[in-house]
Amino acid sequence: MTLWAGIVAAFGTLGMIVAGWFAARATREAAAATAEATQAAAQVQSAPAQRTADLSVLQATVDRVDKENGELRTRQSRLESVLRAFSWSADRWCRQMTRAGIEPEPPHPLVEEYNRTGV
Repeated sequence: MTLWAGIVAAFGTLGMIVAGWFAARATREAAAATAEATQAAAQVQSAPAQRTADLSVLQATVDRVDKENGELRTRQSRLESVLRAFSWSADRWCRQMTRAGIEPEPPHPLVEEYNRTGV
């Protein structure tokens, strides 16, 4: 083997080692990039499922609040009807007392306000 053949063989071997090292490094970086891309893709694919879950929770909350509001409206309407009926009854009793010559006590200020405003 000549000197030049030995130098070429040594550089060739050294070149192969350096090329292998660069290839290994590139392979590791490519694997890391692939892992990051896979993770990002998984997050993107899970986003619609998460939105669907959030929407179903929101819809259930809206349905529950609508039901509660309906129950409260019904209850308030019933309470207003009872108050109105009691007010009419008390007014009728007051007129009966006045016709019988009995002076009734003055009503509570809140009753006066209700009689004036209806609220």
